[in-house]
Amino acid sequence: MFWARYTFAHEDGPGADRLGDLEELLGDDLDDLDDEEDQDPDDTALDVEFDVGGGHRVLLTVDSQADSYSLGIAAPDSADTAELGWDDLAHWHPYALRWAELDLICRAVAALDPQSQHPGAPLALLCRFAAVFEDDDVDGALAAVDAAYASLRPQQWDGYWPCGTDWLERADFRGQNVVWQRDQAGNLWARQEDDHEADFYSTRVEPAAGTDDFPHTRLQALLSAAAATLKTSAP
Repeated sequence: MFWARYTFAHEDGPGADRLGDLEELLGDDLDDLDDEEDQDPDDTALDVEFDVGGGHRVLLTVDSQADSYSLGIAAPDSADTAELGWDDLAHWHPYALRWAELDLICRAVAALDPQSQHPGAPLALLCRFAAVFEDDDVDGALAAVDAAYASLRPQQWDGYWPCGTDWLERADFRGQNVVWQRDQAGNLWARQEDDHEADFYSTRVEPAAGTDDFPHTRLQALLSAAAATLKTSAP
């Protein structure tokens, strides 16, 4: 039920046609949630932290009751969390990471946590915040996400479970006129041009003086820390 809600399969998202008996249970679950609508929203959210090294962390906030999920990063020299994006059923802006960046983050997490693996839970949870484009190894990304979901599937469970193609249906922006640019400071951002079939909603926009629309510098620092973690842990 968690994965059906987390991937929006319960709201006709990818994989909805495979819900089977779970669909009725999800309907009962939603009725129960409606009865608890006066509950403090802070009591329904769960924060998940992923350490990539050097005090840099990726922070995922999961609120299944509100169908709302957000991604942030934290630096060792700041108590504040910088938001990268969010995903919900209203005004979503989830696409914060390139595939190579997500892969780097998840590999660093696995290198620091002996109980973690790659591909595994970090990738299964964080892949909703990454998209793929013409210059990505899409087949490799699809296989990794599929393996991440499969690694969490209970043995002998034959009911609904998310798969890589469900993720790709929402994350594939090949041929959608998304153009990536990089400035001299190393900041990377994207914009979508002309007519398109899918909407690329992202807060990762061009840096502008005096604004903090997207924490480019902090993301660069986190990615550098993740790369250093992998370099240090390499045999």
